[in-house]
Amino acid sequence: MQSVEAAAKAVAARIERLATERVPLAEAGGRVLADDIVAARALPIFDNSAMDGYAARSAELPATLPVVGQVAAGQVMTEPVPPGVAIRILTGAPMPAGLDTVVIQEDAKVDGANVTLPASPVGDNVRRAGEDINVGETAVTAGTQLGAGSLGLLAALGLVELSVVKRPRVALITTGDELVDVTTTPLPGQIVDSSAHMLGAMVTACGGVPSYFGIAKDDPISLAAMIASAFDHDAIITTGGVSVGDRDHVRSALTAAGVELELWKVAMKPGKPFSFGVNGRVPVFGLPGNPVSSFVVFELFVRPALLAMGGAAVTERPRAPVNLVRGYRKQEGRAHYIRARLERNGEHLIAHPHPKQGSAMLTSLIGCNALVELAADKTEILPNSVVPALLLDAV
Repeated sequence: MQSVEAAAKAVAARIERLATERVPLAEAGGRVLADDIVAARALPIFDNSAMDGYAARSAELPATLPVVGQVAAGQVMTEPVPPGVAIRILTGAPMPAGLDTVVIQEDAKVDGANVTLPASPVGDNVRRAGEDINVGETAVTAGTQLGAGSLGLLAALGLVELSVVKRPRVALITTGDELVDVTTTPLPGQIVDSSAHMLGAMVTACGGVPSYFGIAKDDPISLAAMIASAFDHDAIITTGGVSVGDRDHVRSALTAAGVELELWKVAMKPGKPFSFGVNGRVPVFGLPGNPVSSFVVFELFVRPALLAMGGAAVTERPRAPVNLVRGYRKQEGRAHYIRARLERNGEHLIAHPHPKQGSAMLTSLIGCNALVELAADKTEILPNSVVPALLLDAV
């Protein structure tokens, strides 16, 4: 049985980034940039006024000067500006040649065709060409998930099409004779297949495209056939059937389907019966049947793998020390992952564990914004102890 750290390294070692594709800028939101973007133009392209006011020569101020012209955004003053004059200028307008400062209109005193301006340093209220980004500078780095800010910058640089990493296409296969579809009213002994919907949402959230293959029966031959039919996808996730029960056939089905198993069983709770293997370049994740176990295993192993396949530069959740308000006892040998709600108290994060920590307790995921990590070698954690936690949402 491997440690969480060893299992994570084993999974990461077999993950490869997917190929790239070109998409229009308008369709690139949320995608991961495949290559660095180097600025081919400066921003701003030209010196321009940051405020409405009066452009002048700093060396001539303070002074009362005649106003001999006006320039607005979208206009260019081509005539030379003689010494000893001011130009009325509006926000965003190009600076007239030879003028080097802008006095905002609130500090100017207008008297007919003249304006009195106080002293103003060179460059005051002027946006210099290239002060945002210069030609040759890296604008956005590869591995960045493109959001509003990066898309705005790339548009300003004139990019109409981008190279992005393809989204991982993920096959979801749930197993168990007891499972029924959400549209079916369960009979005695049956339960609704909730994991497919939970995992589908988690795949989507990390940039993947889920494809639900359906519920596989507890039969190794048909299960192996369903797994083999999904090898045209970029990754496969199965749930259930990975333990050691009489009807747990996923491990043998994976082998029969041609999957090279890398690991089976991880020293963690929940999520111990986790398996992982590959068929060529296709990683196959065998998740436990209990939905909370699947949730935790996905966060620790599947999410980083899908993000890496999708080209993301950052694949790990942020971790932070938290104060665990309640004490906790556990057996040595397995790391425990406690669903908790974090609250900020000044500089400290306070972790409130959910009262229901069973691996089938779906309600423990509601309002949960952290997984508190209790190390495998720990047996007793005292109240208010400082322990690490994976941050699932901003706090």
